[in-house]
Amino acid sequence: MTGRSSLDQGPRETRCATTQPVPSGRLALQAALSDPPDLILLDINMPEMSGFEVCHSLKADAKLKDIPVIFISALNEVLDKVKAFSIGGVDYITKPFQFDEVQARVKKISDTQMAMIFALVKLAESRDDDSGMHLERVQAFCKKLAEGLPQRSRLCRQVDAKFVENIFYASPLHDIGKVAIPDRIVLKPGKLTPEEFDVMKTHAAQGAEKLEAVQRKFPGNAQLDMGIAIAKFHHEKWNGQGYPQGLAGEAIPLAARIMAVVDVYETLRAKRCYKAAFSREESVDIIVSSGGTHFDPEIVKVFIELKKDFRAIRDEMKD
Repeated sequence: MTGRSSLDQGPRETRCATTQPVPSGRLALQAALSDPPDLILLDINMPEMSGFEVCHSLKADAKLKDIPVIFISALNEVLDKVKAFSIGGVDYITKPFQFDEVQARVKKISDTQMAMIFALVKLAESRDDDSGMHLERVQAFCKKLAEGLPQRSRLCRQVDAKFVENIFYASPLHDIGKVAIPDRIVLKPGKLTPEEFDVMKTHAAQGAEKLEAVQRKFPGNAQLDMGIAIAKFHHEKWNGQGYPQGLAGEAIPLAARIMAVVDVYETLRAKRCYKAAFSREESVDIIVSSGGTHFDPEIVKVFIELKKDFRAIRDEMKD
C-alpha cells in the first residue's frame, strides 16, 4: 500500500508499504496529482494549507476523490473530528500515537477494500451453482505455489513476500470477464460448439478491459495490476498455443503462469454441469504431462513437490 503523508514524523512505512512524506498541504496535493496514492495520512495543522483544506481539494478532484484519507492530528476536540469525517476522512487518529495503532487502522482499510472486491467477484462467480469454494481454493493454491518457487526453482528472484500477497488477493479476478459471456454459454450442460468456444475465449480480454477501466481511476495498485495480467493471460500456454495473444514462455507474466496451473488443476478436480470430477491422480498426471507445452516446466516441478499440500487444501475447502 502506498501512503503519502503530510507528516514530517510518525510512520514512514507500513507492512508491505512504500511512503512519501511531504512537508506541506500544497506539496501533498501536487504529489497526489502526479502519482495518486492508495492512502493518504494527513495532518491538520500544516503550512500554507490546513489538512481540512487539503482534504476538501482532494474530494473535489475526480481523479483523487476516492483515495482514503486518515487524519492524524494533535487536535482532539469533538468538533475537529466531526469536521474531519464530514469532509471525507475515513478515520481520525489523535497524537501522540503508537505506530501499531496506525498500522492496524491502515490494515483495516486495506482488508475492507479487498473484502469488497472479493464479494463482487464471488457474486459474479455465483452464476455457476457448482462453484462452491472455488475462489477460496484458487487463492490458497496460488499462494502455495508462489511460496514454493523461491526455494525450489530458478524463478526465486521474481518472487518475494509482496508477490505472494498480491497473487493471493488478485487471483480471484482471473475469470471476471465471464460476466460478459451469455448464460447459454457459461452454463451450457454440454460441450461448446466451436463458435460458442470462440465467444467463451473472449472472457480473458474482456476481463482485462474491465479491470483496466478500474486501473485508470486507481493507478499504481499492484494487486490490481497483477489481477489484470492474470485475467488476460492465464489461458496462454508455454508453447505459444494459448489465447488471447499467443504469448509463449517467459513472455507470459509469472502470475498468469502460476494461475494457468491452478486453474486447470481446479477445473479438473471440480464437478461441473458438463463433466464429472477427475481424480487427484488423474489431475496430477495431466498437469505433469503438460509441463513444457501448456505450463511453465519450473512451475510444474514445484507443483509436483507440493501435490500433497494441494490435496490437503482441497480436503479442507470442500464444496
